[in-house]
Amino acid sequence: MVESFQFIFWEALKALALVVAALLAVKAARPLASRDRRGLLLYAVVLVLTAVGAQTVGKDVAAEVYAESVPKNLDRHQYALAYSNGLRAVELRPGNLYYWQMLARAKFAMRQFGSLLADEPAFQSLSPKGLGEEDVLRFTYARYFLGQYEQVVSITRQIEQQNPGYPKSYVLTGMAETALRHYSDAERDFLQALKILPAQQDAVEGLAQVYFLEGDTKRALTVLDATAHYDFPPATRRRFEELKALYGQ
Repeated sequence: MVESFQFIFWEALKALALVVAALLAVKAARPLASRDRRGLLLYAVVLVLTAVGAQTVGKDVAAEVYAESVPKNLDRHQYALAYSNGLRAVELRPGNLYYWQMLARAKFAMRQFGSLLADEPAFQSLSPKGLGEEDVLRFTYARYFLGQYEQVVSITRQIEQQNPGYPKSYVLTGMAETALRHYSDAERDFLQALKILPAQQDAVEGLAQVYFLEGDTKRALTVLDATAHYDFPPATRRRFEELKALYGQ
């Protein structure tokens, strides 16, 4: 369900639209119905078509409201509610890519990675020119969390070819390569991400982790110390200090 006020408002609007449309159709077709049987038949057809059209409009409005509720639910950490709203929007209008994207965001937040990947064919059918970068990255992260590291590297390499200035793809490549223990490759990709965006937190942590896993604690600490030259938020600063304490043990 969506928030009570929104749900009641849009459901009432849907009913009102149906009633108003039907009344207008009755008024317009009534003179025809009084003339002969064909006019009466036309009158009935107009009523049916009007009702169907009003119902269609109502579903469009309801689907939009369900979908627009998803980001708000996620901001409030109402993940189950976000999922149910996203699913309802897709059920009402399965041909709308935006509604699938809202459902995907909810599934990702709930860590339903297998279910998210099962929706990938629907995205592809609704994206004849190819998936958007954000969609591709979300599916690729799902593969990473499912341990499909080789696939992740293959996909992110394609992203890097198409958009070499996108740091997140290098970070994700480095994460997958770290999981595969390809440390030199991971180091290269984390450094490339930091070259593009020096204040990329995940790249900093990834690079420090690579050095630590290679047994070079000194270089790991040097990476974290180097963050003092950049403007990171307090929470990120605390995270770096925690890692320094961990690596320095």
